[in-house]
Amino acid sequence: METQLFKGKRSPASRPEDPSAIGLFSTPAGIRTVQSPVRVKILSVLSTRDRTFDEIVSVSGRAKSTVSVHLKGLEQDGIIGSKIDPKDERKKIFYLRSHALGNLTGGIPVDDGADLAGRLIDGNDPFGFYRYMFRTIRVSLLAEGINIDPVLRESGNRVGRTIAQNLADKDLSVLLENLGNFWRKHNLGTLNVESLAPLTLRAYDCFECGNLPYLGRPACAFDSGILDAVFSEHFRKPQQVDETACYAMGDDHCRFVITPR
Repeated sequence: METQLFKGKRSPASRPEDPSAIGLFSTPAGIRTVQSPVRVKILSVLSTRDRTFDEIVSVSGRAKSTVSVHLKGLEQDGIIGSKIDPKDERKKIFYLRSHALGNLTGGIPVDDGADLAGRLIDGNDPFGFYRYMFRTIRVSLLAEGINIDPVLRESGNRVGRTIAQNLADKDLSVLLENLGNFWRKHNLGTLNVESLAPLTLRAYDCFECGNLPYLGRPACAFDSGILDAVFSEHFRKPQQVDETACYAMGDDHCRFVITPR
């Protein structure tokens, strides 16, 4: 894969998170909803790793009493769990017991993709039809206020774990070459290396978001999940994949930054 440096177009400002959004979480006892901004913040903190009470208080910026109440509620709902801190038996370490399914917000106005559908009907592009189908399902959910990015990311992670062995190589440059070939072969777009420190990839003609309407936020959850699994396997430790540019944010490419979690 050719390593290139690009100067990307400046992105429009991302929309702030909707404070009224309702998070959906899968727990052993069923689906639970989370609407409190404080609880959403706590769960975001725990999504990276297990945390002590003091760490959660520090990151959340809330009073200890407030955090304690919300932790107790989340634990009662089965969304988080706790265990004794091996370094201090008087303290607890909190961890996620659930999986994020997505969230519910106000619906967004989106186009129906009629022009794209017309081109597909008149043309001969089977892959294009499946791309349109994927777009239609996702846009329809967004129009109803349903964001399934966590599910898409987990699905991508499963795919990534499946293909990781076929792409694997001890040499990172070979792995990147294999990954780029995989992207092209399966019409996922064109993947280029922007930087090795930190490892940063750019995707053009992105299958996942290239024909989505403007959302003002990153939308390549499925691709991020694939990259997470592939590079976690390569580096033998969990990696964090952050999408810092996206067609759905008004950019002319998608950018993925991979760092140790």
